[in-house]
Amino acid sequence: MFGNLGAGEIVLIVLAIIILFGAKKIPELAQGIGKGMKEFKKALRDVEEDIKISDKDDSSEKDKKS
Repeated sequence: MFGNLGAGEIVLIVLAIIILFGAKKIPELAQGIGKGMKEFKKALRDVEEDIKISDKDDSSEKDKKS
């Protein structure tokens, strides 16, 4: 998931985040990211559903023409 990052680099990144945002803001940031991911997944499912519905409509129209 992290590619070529080792444990030391990950620790440094986490420490930098704590220094920049403060320990109190990290849960709020994580919650915001979680909500954003949830909305993105919901929108993705909606789009996939719309595509499936339009595919079914197209195939049923082709069957009627045949």
